[in-house]
Amino acid sequence: MVKDMATEIVPELASEPAQRTARKKKQGGFIKELVSNRVLYLMFVPITVYFIIFAYIPMAGIVMAFKEFNYRDGIFGSPWNGFTNFHYFFASGKALLVTRNTILYNVIFLTCYTLFSITAAVFIAEIQKKWFKKLTQSMMFLPYFISWVTVTAFVYNFLNFEYGIVNHILSGLHISAIDIYSTTWYWYLILPFLYVWKWVGYGSVLYLAAIVGIDQEIYEAATIDGATRFQRITQITLPLLKPTMIILILLGLGRIMRGEFDMFYQLIGNNGTLMDTTDIIDTLVFRSLQGSLDFGMASSVGFYQSVLTLIIILFANYLVRRYDKDQALF
Repeated sequence: MVKDMATEIVPELASEPAQRTARKKKQGGFIKELVSNRVLYLMFVPITVYFIIFAYIPMAGIVMAFKEFNYRDGIFGSPWNGFTNFHYFFASGKALLVTRNTILYNVIFLTCYTLFSITAAVFIAEIQKKWFKKLTQSMMFLPYFISWVTVTAFVYNFLNFEYGIVNHILSGLHISAIDIYSTTWYWYLILPFLYVWKWVGYGSVLYLAAIVGIDQEIYEAATIDGATRFQRITQITLPLLKPTMIILILLGLGRIMRGEFDMFYQLIGNNGTLMDTTDIIDTLVFRSLQGSLDFGMASSVGFYQSVLTLIIILFANYLVRRYDKDQALF
């Protein structure tokens, strides 16, 4: 009786032992988790070290965006210059142009990549012959390993005005040759096509892994109920792919301000005719470093990209949370 009254009078004192016990169990559970899954955690160590060295430690260099960098004083010893580096970027007259191109192309890339990856994964999952399924996966995944330098050589030999295969075919059909490297609108089609061709195999593997993880009993029950293959795809596969799709899209938005530099620079180079159509933030920064080694301006542009990316991710995650909290990143 007295003990119950003490518990009612001083609940904090009564709850402290329970809280300590819960904390010990939680700590013990975490240690037990580490021990029981030590192999998996050891596999995670290299990627953790990679991100610490190449992602988190370099963040200290962001101060260069607000400094007049010189080699003698170094990153932290160089004098501060406020927002002068940002002024150079925005006063160049190309800030809005390259920002528009970067966002436009990445939105097109992400949309096409997602649609074609899901479509390819669904088709591969429906293949019954195992040897043909493996062959299809291998053939689709092959472009992922081809460098943009090699792709550029093939594209140039296809599209070159003087001796390209495309114009050779057109001349055989008595059609006038096309100077693709001097016509801007073609590249709104060529670049997304090449991006999808190179990356769709990789994306299809990710979605195919999600499809394989779907409980087969669901498909069996649907088949017993008389569902056709198309109905199983639209009513089971695609809805259950939604969590994977949302996560991959959010991760893709995290790179929306980072253009495919290798692709753009290798395919376009310094072609002034196509510059307004294909110039992105990364190629602009690269050219500025080639000419003047202005690390301050390059750092300010990188900071500008990071801020815009953060805003886009926060807004996209906010929309996802309003739709379904369980699917949001945070």
